[in-house]
Amino acid sequence: MSELLPQDYPAFLQSLKERIRQAQTRAALAVSRELMGLYWQIGRDLEAAVRQGRWGEKVIERVAGDLKREFPGVEGFSKRNLERMRAFYQAYPDEGQFAAQPVSQLPWGHNLVLLQKLKDPAQRLWYAEQALLNGWSRAILEMQVESGLYHRQGRALTNFAQTLPPPGSDLAQQVLKDPYNFDFLTLHKEANERHLERALLEHLQRFMLELGVGFAFVGSQYPLEVDGQDYYLDLLFYHLKLRCYVVIDLKMTEFKPEYAGKMNFYLSAVDDLLRHPTDGPTLGLILCKSKRKLTVEYALRDLAKPLGVSSFQLAEALPKELEAALPSVEQLEAELRRDDEQSDN
Repeated sequence: MSELLPQDYPAFLQSLKERIRQAQTRAALAVSRELMGLYWQIGRDLEAAVRQGRWGEKVIERVAGDLKREFPGVEGFSKRNLERMRAFYQAYPDEGQFAAQPVSQLPWGHNLVLLQKLKDPAQRLWYAEQALLNGWSRAILEMQVESGLYHRQGRALTNFAQTLPPPGSDLAQQVLKDPYNFDFLTLHKEANERHLERALLEHLQRFMLELGVGFAFVGSQYPLEVDGQDYYLDLLFYHLKLRCYVVIDLKMTEFKPEYAGKMNFYLSAVDDLLRHPTDGPTLGLILCKSKRKLTVEYALRDLAKPLGVSSFQLAEALPKELEAALPSVEQLEAELRRDDEQSDN
């Protein structure tokens, strides 16, 4: 018969597990920082050797061969990678600034994405900070760079400056972007709001990634009863950092002023029926196929509720009759996996 465990044993074990995971994370980050520091130093020394021309034009190729022979089991010292280390140093030539920047804490693969896809140092720094803050993988970082997130973040047309107190208004503004990139969706040209909503829910993980960190999904077609009549919110979220509900209204048309009035009604209802006393004011986001700046500004100007308007981009629409004939993304991925398995055997 096994010994009876004390009641506090599960909590004790959980505490040990958490400390082990935290130590593993710190160790991984320390290894990454050490490796980035080494690569920066190698890049610095190669840059100096090339500039001085002491060992000829093929110095990098020679160093790569010698390092491979000295460290046969260690990857990362190919000629191509040494050239990348030199570019890494050239991008961040000040040692003190390099050590203080988030790029010194990112894995090498992330830094290669930043080096290869971005020329502007300010953009590199912004994406590096976001990658650390949000825990992006290399693939997610590359996708965010290619989608132009830097130029879209905080660009929604809103009335937050007039309806929210600072600094909450600034934070809320940065949460919204314009346009939203839904290129993971392909809808037929006759698609309406319900088609768009269903498609977003079918790709909820990608949709949440595009919305950004902090959004928690509450529901779709969320019911509200007002004066004995039922109303339904297209999408309802809760933002964990802002501590407030976010109502999203989907429109497959250009923005119209009456959309703002309807959203203002929804926000008042959510504030009364769902909002907790400790929650912040509910935010509204109208996602339209297109919008005209001045029309949006006039529609939002005198509203008391915090509301934003953004457009969205879809993949090129297909004729409805062709959709059924094309394989889905999931089918294509399954087929590719089968091909890979067969080639390995």
